[in-house]
Amino acid sequence: MTRRFVRWLNDMKIRNKLIFFYVIVVMVPVLIVGLIVIQYFRQDALEKATEQTENNVQRIKTQIENQLNVPISVSNQLLLDRDMERVATTVYPPDDPIQLVNAYRGYTDFSDYLRAYSEIKGIQLFTDNPTLLNNLQFMNADSAIQSADWYKKAMGKRTIYWMYIEDLNNPSSISGKQLSLVRQIFFPNTGKRSVLVVQVDTDYLNSLLSQEPFDTMVADEDGYIVAAKDRSTIGRTLGDMGFEVAVGDREQERTFERAINGMDYQVSINTLIPDSSTSGLTIVSAFASSSIVHDANRIGLIGAELIIFILLTALLAVYFNSRLISSRLLKLNRNLNRVAEGDLGTVSRIDGHDEIGQLSEQFNYMVSNINELMSQVYEASETNNRLEVMQREIKLKMLASQINPHFLFNALESIRMRAHIQGEKEIARIVQLLGKLIRRNLELGNRHTSLKSELDMVRSYLEIQKFRHGERLHYELAAELDTLLVLLPPLIVQPLIENAIVHGLENKEAEGIVSLHAVRVGDEVLIDVIDNGAGMTPERLRQVEESIRDKEENEESRIGLRNVHQRLIMTYGEECGLRISSELGKGTQIYFKIPAGRDE
Repeated sequence: MTRRFVRWLNDMKIRNKLIFFYVIVVMVPVLIVGLIVIQYFRQDALEKATEQTENNVQRIKTQIENQLNVPISVSNQLLLDRDMERVATTVYPPDDPIQLVNAYRGYTDFSDYLRAYSEIKGIQLFTDNPTLLNNLQFMNADSAIQSADWYKKAMGKRTIYWMYIEDLNNPSSISGKQLSLVRQIFFPNTGKRSVLVVQVDTDYLNSLLSQEPFDTMVADEDGYIVAAKDRSTIGRTLGDMGFEVAVGDREQERTFERAINGMDYQVSINTLIPDSSTSGLTIVSAFASSSIVHDANRIGLIGAELIIFILLTALLAVYFNSRLISSRLLKLNRNLNRVAEGDLGTVSRIDGHDEIGQLSEQFNYMVSNINELMSQVYEASETNNRLEVMQREIKLKMLASQINPHFLFNALESIRMRAHIQGEKEIARIVQLLGKLIRRNLELGNRHTSLKSELDMVRSYLEIQKFRHGERLHYELAAELDTLLVLLPPLIVQPLIENAIVHGLENKEAEGIVSLHAVRVGDEVLIDVIDNGAGMTPERLRQVEESIRDKEENEESRIGLRNVHQRLIMTYGEECGLRISSELGKGTQIYFKIPAGRDE
């Protein structure tokens, strides 16, 4: 058999032999592969068409749900609207309509919501109040309204219904009805119940559905079509359209085939039940199966043409692409080597926006980030060096001026005079406080201290000042328990107290009061110092604020306040600096805030 086949081939002309082998080796495999590809494309097109339909329905469902969330949110806010309750439940005198008109004019929430949200078309509140005049917002629930199906449902249960009801604002619309949110509103102050109706603007839904490539409808729980691609179907029922489906089934989400008007249709159904709602909407999409088969056949033909084209161009395309890819990768590799050798000025210039082009862009971005990070590290190093120098300077100035010499002299003189006049017990206490204060100042370092420790120091300082001034000075220290362990730089609070006494109360003959409060506000601690001293004029207050913010000292600077302000902003940032408010003749308040964390 083999010998005969070989002999037959040997007897065949070369031209026929080439044609034969071309048919056997090329044509037959191509035909087989082509048939397989066509069948694959056909089946794939069918599956993708169905999947696309389901995805489109799901997308429409999500967009509708987003739109319905707006009237739900508005109705939730109106549940707590006491002004609406007042307007709706007030009994207005029939002989004085001005009172009712003024009440309507004074209540603008409905109009505000309509202006703010394009998703809603109207808002009405139906209340059993015969003294109301219907203004298309506040409506008297007369017997006709109370006998309506939607009104009865809403009054029967406190939940949200989505219903296709009469459009009282525009009775001449397509069907005279409008998709609306209907829910009961309970007024706790009067015990009355009303029904709120928020109309959904279905123009957006119709516009959305008009862009779909197939017939799509949205129906309420009774099967009434509230929005559709074909607007002529609005107001009809799904049964009228040939879709006898059980709407309102929460579990219903399926695709099936249905014969309609003699044609096979693929029907996709999805049910939407918005949050807090009892009823919902059903989304129905339908398309003719023949259109899908037609598209699948067309795609299959295109696939066959592509196979033939690919066979003819594959080798050339592979050669060209492999050469292009390798040359671009080699160029990128050379750039990487240059960066590895330390040349951070390298810029990769590779054309295209494919993966290699994106790698080139990311390479440039990486090099730019490295340069920026190196610059930031350098700047941070310079900033840290400057900060350390400033900290050392501040520490030296703090050590040099921890105890005001004038204060120390007056305190010691007062101790001497009181010892001479009264005896030794109180003197011993003051001397102990003074020693504690001096020792505390000498022991201060760079480490943070607790607010409790700062307040102990302030209390010692105030007791000594009270010893000097007697009943002319009173003070109050109040700190919440959860603020006492908060850490802050040392000598932050005491200079503020000293400033209040020296500049605020020193020359005050009447009773002087200094108070300090520390309270927790969220994740921060607010500390303020208040005195009832002389206060400052606005011009003087502005000068003081400028002096403490000046990074360079000058003769007019309040060094204590400036040091405190500069250390606060260096430690916590600009937002934690000192804030000052003062009024001439009434006193001054200085306050600041720090993070409530207990770590340095």
